[in-house]
Amino acid sequence: MRKVIVGVLLVVALAVVTDFTAAAYTEYRVSRALRAGGDLSADPEVTIHGFPFAVQAWRGDYRNVEIRARANHPEVPGEIQVEATLNGVHIPIGDLVDGKMGSVPVDRVSGRMRIDSLGLGRLLNIPNLSLTGPPADKSDGTGGSGGTGMTIQGNTYLLTGSIQLGPESRSTTRVSVKVNLMLEGDQVRVVATDIYRGEEADAATATTLGPDLDKAAVLARFTRTIDTRDLPFGVHPTKVQALGGEIIVEGEGENMTLEMNRFARS
Repeated sequence: MRKVIVGVLLVVALAVVTDFTAAAYTEYRVSRALRAGGDLSADPEVTIHGFPFAVQAWRGDYRNVEIRARANHPEVPGEIQVEATLNGVHIPIGDLVDGKMGSVPVDRVSGRMRIDSLGLGRLLNIPNLSLTGPPADKSDGTGGSGGTGMTIQGNTYLLTGSIQLGPESRSTTRVSVKVNLMLEGDQVRVVATDIYRGEEADAATATTLGPDLDKAAVLARFTRTIDTRDLPFGVHPTKVQALGGEIIVEGEGENMTLEMNRFARS
């Protein structure tokens, strides 16, 4: 009986290792195909979820596939993070192994674009930019510690960075401003609405800002429209938010046929 149990365990272990090996090889093939078709600088990270992989491959139906990559954006200097989650991917295993991935039917697609503070700072030409918020309201009992109460409504956040306060200035001053994130069609608008002087602002922020400050010029430095129509696989954006110091633009689509060479192209 002991030998039988050991034998069964060995067979199971071998089956699991074989299944994971097959999944890893398939992920590699998909990654290479995406890089070649999407003109990426490195192989994207591809993860095919679900066990056993062999059953999904036999059926040609994959429940959940995640893709992450660094890609160029036409407006943001450097590379940004782009991601896609595919649910219900229908492709024969032979096409995956051979790298024949042109048009692929998918039940549901979720695409994301992440622009971190460094990338946004390069876009606005503002060094050491940080994105936080929204500021808390002391009247809600949080003591300004970042609770659920807010002094302002909507998608409002804080941008803090060092800028010159005038054409004659040779030094920079660290300034915090309130900004709204708005999605208009295929574009995200970062709109600065007011200078922020609250306690949640950076400690170095603008107790030195004088009454003669050109407020409109300051707000203009923190305002920008970003074209986001090139979400993964051409998905149209439907939501924008700031989380963890990043601007995250998301879009979804259902019952789509994806052109795999459009992962990071408009």
